[in-house]
Amino acid sequence: MEEGGGDPLGLLCPVGRPEKLALYRGGQTRVEESSRAIAGCFGGGQKRDWQCPHVRVLRVRPKILMADSEALPSLAGDPVAVEALLRAVFGVVVDEAIQKGTSVSQKVCEWKEPEELKQLLDLELRSQGESQEQILERCRAVIRYSVKTGHPRFFNQLFSGLDPHALAGRIITESLNTSQYTYEIAPVFVLMEEEVLRKLRALVGWSSGDGIFCPGGSISNMYAVNLARYQRYPDCKQRGLRTLPPLALFTSKECHYSIQKGAAFLGLGTDSVRVVKADERGKMVPEDLERQIGMAEAEAAWGGSVLLSQTHRHLLDGIQRADSVAWNPHKLLAAGLQCSALLLQDTSNLLKRCHGSQASYLFQQDKFYDVALDTGDKVVQCGRRVDCLKLWLMWKAQGDQGLERRIDQAFVLARYLVEEMKKREGFELVMEPEFVNVCFWFVPLTLRGKQESPDYHERLSKVAPVLKERMVKEGSMMIGYQPHGTRGNFFRVVVANSALTCADMDFLLDELERLGQDL
Repeated sequence: MEEGGGDPLGLLCPVGRPEKLALYRGGQTRVEESSRAIAGCFGGGQKRDWQCPHVRVLRVRPKILMADSEALPSLAGDPVAVEALLRAVFGVVVDEAIQKGTSVSQKVCEWKEPEELKQLLDLELRSQGESQEQILERCRAVIRYSVKTGHPRFFNQLFSGLDPHALAGRIITESLNTSQYTYEIAPVFVLMEEEVLRKLRALVGWSSGDGIFCPGGSISNMYAVNLARYQRYPDCKQRGLRTLPPLALFTSKECHYSIQKGAAFLGLGTDSVRVVKADERGKMVPEDLERQIGMAEAEAAWGGSVLLSQTHRHLLDGIQRADSVAWNPHKLLAAGLQCSALLLQDTSNLLKRCHGSQASYLFQQDKFYDVALDTGDKVVQCGRRVDCLKLWLMWKAQGDQGLERRIDQAFVLARYLVEEMKKREGFELVMEPEFVNVCFWFVPLTLRGKQESPDYHERLSKVAPVLKERMVKEGSMMIGYQPHGTRGNFFRVVVANSALTCADMDFLLDELERLGQDL
């Protein structure tokens, strides 16, 4: 038992509903049900803190008896302690992950080598549990040593930033902990997903169709390949690959690697992937595809959100001609991982025909509501997380106009970065960007003007890895790099975080110059 006046973490708690209260007055003890005890102490149902003149309130904490007969404290059945813990954890999250994690005065990451990090985190799982104070310290350590992807100077991936409304949706989603497969256990989210998918299809240019949220853009692409195969050869669902002739999958030379993985996963084999030529900007050459006819999917996982911008949506002109579209709002829209939609023009229930198995314990046909609302048979998963709420809540808060401004601002800042690069020595664009990815080399002083040297490209290719190590170990920023074809390593800055300003673009250039001044 613990004396009242605070929760197990030493925080002042509002009156909740503990199982029992032990009230001590004048040396005598009486135990009453919580409602009567609270009423007797405070008068009626008035909500006050755990403070009462001349009365000490002792909370009896429930115990769990373990196999070794040792009693360990448990939060189960103690709503006051549960609330106190979660409020404390949320406080840590707000302070450490959100406020500090999005502040330019803080580090993007605090790099530690793997062995040191293992020791700092104390990862071993033991037979005995830990105190709530220790658990809070675990939470702080996890956040401290994690990369802050919401930080304005995290340019490393196609996702970045932190939208508060989307985060609120993610918290609610996790708290409700439901699965998106039937209307009976997810009525709100079944209807919400349908509306969000309808809105996304309308932006593509379709007045009808189907769709589903998938666990990532790679899976969306694999779904699209599987649907295309089923549409042409429906017998393969029952009879398998032996019923199929040799199949070919045509894709751009610059396609996402999930196409190769999908071909292997679906039994087509990577040899079935036929590469279509791409031009110098990475765009598929239509003339090289003309002789190929089949179901066409548009992979717009990164760029799909440009459809929200009246100024820039022309970049996806013709997308409405595709049979399906993969679109990841967790990227440019910052809806939060993961939020990946597969959209279809199809109105023939292709998803359910291809993937359905009519599990009788989930998809009973004699339910008391319209069973068409049960979407679980559209996917190959059973349990499916709710990915629509965070996008829906953010969209409700921002509206079409707010999201459009976000997209347009990213283009403005990307253009600002490019123009500032052109004013400085030592920055060389890989190509003039037309989107918000800016690819460039940083050329250190010792290599400037030596493009004709036989080892120039080899030496230049070593610059980005060195600078990446330095920026990460200092925690000042994170930028990705890569080689491409015959091009050596270059940086790829992704301008997507809605919190970015011109000052962040200036910092990026200044920091690269500082980090590379001795190369």
